[in-house]
Amino acid sequence: MKNKSILITGGASGIGLAMVQKFAREGSQVYFIDSNVPAGEKVMHDEQEKGHSVNFWQADVTDFDSVNHHIQRHPGKFHVLINNAGISHIGKVENTTEEDFERLFQVNVKGMFICTKAVLPKLIQDGGGSILNMCSVAATMGLPDRFAYSMTKGAALSMTFSIARDYVEKGIRCNCLSPGRVHTPFVDDFLSKNYPGQEQEMFEKLAATQPIGRMASPEEIAELAYFISSDASGFITGANYNIDGGFLHLKM
Repeated sequence: MKNKSILITGGASGIGLAMVQKFAREGSQVYFIDSNVPAGEKVMHDEQEKGHSVNFWQADVTDFDSVNHHIQRHPGKFHVLINNAGISHIGKVENTTEEDFERLFQVNVKGMFICTKAVLPKLIQDGGGSILNMCSVAATMGLPDRFAYSMTKGAALSMTFSIARDYVEKGIRCNCLSPGRVHTPFVDDFLSKNYPGQEQEMFEKLAATQPIGRMASPEEIAELAYFISSDASGFITGANYNIDGGFLHLKM
């Protein structure tokens, strides 16, 4: 992946940040989109100080013009798009508001559509490439209190298969990753908000729901994302990879 151009959405924190750092270490030219300007600029400056080719683009993934503005200004090729930007939500149907539902749909579904639509012409023009969508085990199993989130990840899975089918003749591969629980800042914020004073106890309970006995690290997700995006996996398309510590198939 050395010198190849990678575009990652939601790259200022969590899994997206781990991906930015992984591709940068391997010598890729990394561009990442995020709406958090201070965090995005800090990541860019930190990586550039290490001698890495990393550039931050502020954009709203739910706004085509906002994303496409940067894509059209980029003079070179794109080899990989990773649709990572996403938000979560806790709740069943009965306590999910219309506003909650729309907010999740806009970022997790429409955002993935918009970024793919903006980058796709460049991938086709340049002879192909890889699109990787961040999905979740929630797309293929029933998780409690994750109605709106699961809905969006089901859509991400279906979009992956559809894009893979429609553009395979154009040399474009499209796959997705379905993580189980990953220890990101979202988990820590969720625990501090909902279980003040019990953060460690609840963290251990959540970690224990994976048969492997712990949560994944963002870096582990980034390692698989790197492999799936690279030429080493050039025969893989239309695939969904579970990276969940056995959660989906080994849970008792």
